Amino acid sequence: MEQSNSSINPNIETFEDSVPLTEANQSEGSTKFEQHMMDAFERVVEEHDKPYQVKNIKYGEKTVRGRVIGRNKTVIPEEQVAELAKMHCTNKEMADFFDVPLQTFVDNFRDIVTKNRLITKQRLRKAQLDVAIKNHNVTMLIWLGKQMLGQQDSPVNSEATEVLPWNEENTDD
Repeated sequence: MEQSNSSINPNIETFEDSVPLTEANQSEGSTKFEQHMMDAFERVVEEHDKPYQVKNIKYGEKTVRGRVIGRNKTVIPEEQVAELAKMHCTNKEMADFFDVPLQTFVDNFRDIVTKNRLITKQRLRKAQLDVAIKNHNVTMLIWLGKQMLGQQDSPVNSEATEVLPWNEENTDD
């Protein structure tokens, strides 16, 4: 037994899908909501086309400790250079990051860059060995054997590389 909502409570408006929605049977609130959504959509489209502009920019001062290099007396923190070198950034990338000439950067930070790149290589080698030995990764064990121990897939017999002896007695004239 089906009852409509209006028979239970006469204050509830019933909606039927059989009647298409038109401006004539659309409620005032629904019209306002539709207009609000259209306005919001237009604002989003307008704001999307404009480049983002920062509002309320705040400025401050901070003291930076590091090496002073170049004609502009740029202060570059050694810790930042060390972290970038550990990530194996190129000298050009680091010089561009700090906005200094490449050769000036290289001349002033060669020691830090070299040391930290070596640290990364050592950590990488240790990680490879850990994966090979602790996890019993056969592929890594084979690769490290070739790289570090000079092992090969097809070993060459040392006797096979010797020059054959020449025996003049057995030659036919």
